[in-house]
Amino acid sequence: MATSILAIQKPKDISLDEIEAELQNIWQNQDSRGSAPVAARAATFTMVIYEPEEIQQLLATLGFYTNEIDGLHRSETREAILAAQVKYDLRLTGRVDPQTLSMLRQEVRQLPIEKQHFPNDDIRGFSFDGPLAAQNPCRVITLCPIFGEDEGVTAQVSAYCPVHKGSSDGNLRCCEYITLRGTKDALERVGDLVESLTVADLPKFIWWKATPNPEQDLFQKLALASSCLVLDSSYYGDAKSEIVKIQTLVNEHTNIADLNWYRLAPWQELAAAAFDPPERRMALMDVDRVGIDYEKGNPAQALMFLGWLASRLDWQTQGYEYEGGDYDLERVYFIGEGGRRIEAELAGVPAIDQGEVLGDLTGVRLQSTNPQANCNTILCSETVGCMRMESGGSAQSSLVQEVTSLSDQRSDLLLEQQLQRWGEDVLFEESLATTSEVLGLMAQK
Repeated sequence: MATSILAIQKPKDISLDEIEAELQNIWQNQDSRGSAPVAARAATFTMVIYEPEEIQQLLATLGFYTNEIDGLHRSETREAILAAQVKYDLRLTGRVDPQTLSMLRQEVRQLPIEKQHFPNDDIRGFSFDGPLAAQNPCRVITLCPIFGEDEGVTAQVSAYCPVHKGSSDGNLRCCEYITLRGTKDALERVGDLVESLTVADLPKFIWWKATPNPEQDLFQKLALASSCLVLDSSYYGDAKSEIVKIQTLVNEHTNIADLNWYRLAPWQELAAAAFDPPERRMALMDVDRVGIDYEKGNPAQALMFLGWLASRLDWQTQGYEYEGGDYDLERVYFIGEGGRRIEAELAGVPAIDQGEVLGDLTGVRLQSTNPQANCNTILCSETVGCMRMESGGSAQSSLVQEVTSLSDQRSDLLLEQQLQRWGEDVLFEESLATTSEVLGLMAQK
């Protein structure tokens, strides 16, 4: 199919009529091909993607990154981050930690305004064909904030029609792509335009690939109009405060899908299965010591797993202690059935070879101070192992399970699953409510 690029003279923003005219032109060209397959337009959903991808733009502007701006943090991006960390004498993580992000922003701000732009090709908005094509026909609207002077908003309009094997009618199922580019302020101005571009009477998904910001007009406008707001708490530099914002959105009856929550599924399933046998089922009530290890840097998964466990076992939050140290130790206290006091320890474990997602769980230990209890269970990552969890002499009396992570935890691939089961997720909301109570205790210290 054809691709049309509209270049609007500054400072004029693109209009709804201009975009619709370009879409109509694409479909007229397709229909004019007499023997070509019939192309079905958007008829399943609209997806709006807010794709800031600040880190690649910062690195490209400063000369560390020379590849395309695509929003996918592969080896080239990690190598560029490391190069920047070496130059600015930062801790070498290869990841976008708060210190690195702050330094890169500072360096770009010091550049003359005419140099605050990136020379790389920007292909944001066209890197989701695989997962999204399975849900065609649909419409995808990608918002791409850029650096530099406000020269208005431009639009790129195209259609993607994958060949579906086994199609009974031989027709094409097409996905319409509308990519809007401009500075953050410019995109703020076209919030009403974005709403108008969504297809009426179809589900509207908003994938906000940044920290949720209820004070931002564009975020508010899109969140209120969404059937489901897709987030990913693995992105967040300050996960604790951002999870509280997610809870506020849930309280306002916004359907939320946190992709990081769904990465916990293998851990939840194995933890539940460990107590399925009749001889261990009642022993679950003896658990009063919990240890949760996670890759240091983002405690979101650890907090959500703890919230899930506590909400399932009806534990009531009681207290909190911060110990710190090399593992950034935190202890949360609950009251369980019969007034039992439960202690949960969260430990951020430094990882030499971190995976794609910052903050992945590496180990879970469930124990009891009752020596007769048959509840000791250790779950550990297949990539990290059980060494820390098995220390202390408890491993011989424990059921040890190795957790195999999801085959691919990348956000864009997890998204495909959520498009098939969107709506209110009661288990997530109940777990999040308990997690928010824990965060409330932490905030008081």
